[in-house]
Parts: sequence; structure tokens; C-alpha cells
Amino acid sequence: MTNLKYDENGLVPVILQDASTKQVLTLAYANEEAVKRTIDTKETWLYSRSRQELWNKGATSGHTQRVQSVQIDCDGDSLIYEVIPNGPACHTGETSCFHETLAGERAASALDMITELGALIKQRESEMPEGAYTTYLFEEGVDKICKKVGEEAAEVIIAAKNRDARELATESADLLYHLLVLLQEQKVDFKDVTGVLEERHAAKKDK
Repeated sequence: MTNLKYDENGLVPVILQDASTKQVLTLAYANEEAVKRTIDTKETWLYSRSRQELWNKGATSGHTQRVQSVQIDCDGDSLIYEVIPNGPACHTGETSCFHETLAGERAASALDMITELGALIKQRESEMPEGAYTTYLFEEGVDKICKKVGEEAAEVIIAAKNRDARELATESADLLYHLLVLLQEQKVDFKDVTGVLEERHAAKKDK
């Protein structure tokens, strides 16, 4: 940490970023001890300027964060903690502290859309609104959902064999939706899937 430059108060700004979605969760500050504890424990440690003390993020709320990496910028005066959050990062209950738009429109990434769709499917399972197709799938159970995943996978193959780009995109969307329903029925978070991909990618880079 010798290359890290702290300000006149002994602090450095820290951006907390979701390791899977790359969404910026919050901006905070850390002193040298907080950075050291973060690296040693792989948990988010920061320094509260208002309370003038170290704090382990999520220790009170239970919304802890497992730190995947600590990255330093080119000037050595700010950090990024890439984290796997166990709950919302914001005290309001929002996923990110940056949940209000001051100007313009925030462009949703592909992963944002998948995350939002997954959240909607989870809500459907919880509320089971009458007449909703997702409700129907959950009512029918895992056999029906698995059947639909198989059918949509077959449709994807047919579209690919026909070299029909639009149809391939449409059927892939249908397959992804039904796969998300299956993951929710099995209580497997989509982040677990992306986590496996990240592990495989990291393993390949290490070779």
C-alpha cells in the first residue's frame, strides 16, 4: 500500500462496486487501517468522517460485503472495492446509493435488464397475481418449467439452423426468461451463475 496517497486527513475515497453487475453501489472513505483490514479480512472496512471511527459495512444491518478485489487508480489517490453484497448497499434499502437521476436517463445494461427481470419473477412467485403467465408456471411446478426450458432450447436450435437472426434473438429471449423462472423455482440466484463464469474466466487467465 506504499503507492496509495491519502489526503491531509489521512483518507482516500473508495468506490464500492458490485463485482458481478459492475453497478456502483456507493462512495465512501477509508484510512490506512481500514484499507489494511479490508485486504486482510476480505470484508468492506471504511472510515466514518461523521463518527470519526472505523466501521465494518453491514455489521449492524447484516448487509455485509465480501471483497473480491481492491483496485488502485493510476494516480494512487482513490480505490475501488469490487464486492459481493449481501443485501442493499444504501441505508434506504436501495441496491445502490446512486438510485436517483438528476439529469438525463440512465441507460440500463443487458445485465441490469436480466437482474430486473429476475426480481420481477421473484415478486411474481411471492405474490402469485392471478392471470400472470409466470404465476401459471409456478403453479404447474418444476416439471412444467423444465419442459418449457427444453422446448425453448429446441426453438433456439431451429432458429440457428434456419439462419434467422431475428427469430434466434426472440427464441433466446424466451429461453432466458424460462431459465430465470427455473432458477427462481430452485432458489438459485442468477449471480451464482455469473459467479461460476467469473471463476472459470479467472482460472483461464491464471493459466
